[in-house]
Amino acid sequence: QVQLVESGGGLVQPGGSLRLSCVVSGFTLDYKAIGWFRQAPGKEREGISCMSFSGGTTYYADSVKGRFTISRDNAKSTVYMQMNSLKPEDTAVYYCAADSPSPTVQSMCRELKIYEYDYRGQGTQVTVST
Repeated sequence: QVQLVESGGGLVQPGGSLRLSCVVSGFTLDYKAIGWFRQAPGKEREGISCMSFSGGTTYYADSVKGRFTISRDNAKSTVYMQMNSLKPEDTAVYYCAADSPSPTVQSMCRELKIYEYDYRGQGTQVTVST
């Protein structure tokens, strides 16, 4: 059974940092496209970052570019999202997602449609507030 479990969310002040983790079980993370998306109350899901299955290419939404960094440790079956310079508008539930390589999956990675990947976690809440 495939599971993705996120952690690392919480309450942080504007300008602060958090590192989200996503532990994957039930399949190997090698050669999987991985990514993060988020959903704020009353808003649509927003793909924010994706890493290609080879790990050689990363994509970021304009809203997080320069502040967020996606990474992976295949040996630990873990995906990370380092979030710096957090803003109140970053408040949302954050989800990780993964999928096996294919032209469609790679296209979705480029377009940040991570929420359409086959495997998704349950999310972790991030709140940026004073």
